[in-house]
Amino acid sequence: MFRIFVLIGFTYLFFHLHASGDISKYINMKYSYISESAIYIFILFTLISLYFYLKGDKHEHEHDHDHDCDHCGHNHAAEENRWWKRGIAFLIMIAPVLTGLFLPVATLDSNIVEKKGLSFPVYAEGDEYSQHQFLQPDTSSYYGKEGYSEMMDKGLNKLEKADSIKLEGDSFLNDLETIYNYPGQFMGEEMTLTGFAYKDKELAANQAFLLRFGIIHCIADSGVYGILLDLPDDLKANNDDWLQITGTLDNIYYQPFKKTIPVLKVTKWKKVAEPNDPYVYRQN
Repeated sequence: MFRIFVLIGFTYLFFHLHASGDISKYINMKYSYISESAIYIFILFTLISLYFYLKGDKHEHEHDHDHDCDHCGHNHAAEENRWWKRGIAFLIMIAPVLTGLFLPVATLDSNIVEKKGLSFPVYAEGDEYSQHQFLQPDTSSYYGKEGYSEMMDKGLNKLEKADSIKLEGDSFLNDLETIYNYPGQFMGEEMTLTGFAYKDKELAANQAFLLRFGIIHCIADSGVYGILLDLPDDLKANNDDWLQITGTLDNIYYQPFKKTIPVLKVTKWKKVAEPNDPYVYRQN
């Protein structure tokens, strides 16, 4: 019976996440069909478990009529021992369901950036297998060399044809990765994007990062992506302030990263509310 309750719990949890839209806080919605299929699999397993439970209950009822319990040879001490072990196993299995349903979904913010630090581990440590990315999207590990080059060329052609660059929605990470890979191609171009502000001790008074948390596949491989801002005197941004920024692109050698990175010289800005879905997702 424990197994049935656990399966019902997980079925309802996945259904609730999709119905409420909170599933997007955990996975790239490009792969939502996987979690949707899990709902049907849990329903199937629940029905199978219920069938065997009812069949076994009927068999035990008939068995009790045919045998006297005092002479059936059952070890009641062992059965009681199994009971509390099953109870512990049930609590362990049901815990994810209870936390998923009753605890609020935490949104990643500047506190996470501050704790992890904003850096390029792949450059600092030489770890080509690092999965946690910062500032610059890099999906080259998911493609062959030729396929990645072809994808970046398509992104470059798309942005070069645009009158101005606007990073938004499904194309945010794709376009930002193109800009980082071809920084010299976009100097002087106008760009608009929305994100939350983040300042750290390495930045000058007139600098801040504008960031978005991005998900490649799921929350486990999430990173924080964005661009360095050159701020006007009248823009005083605090961490986690959401801003819509327009500016012109330039390059700067950023000493803490020991790397030349794009910088957006802000010409227009306004404070905005946090989007309903603050994350961006890789689509290709």
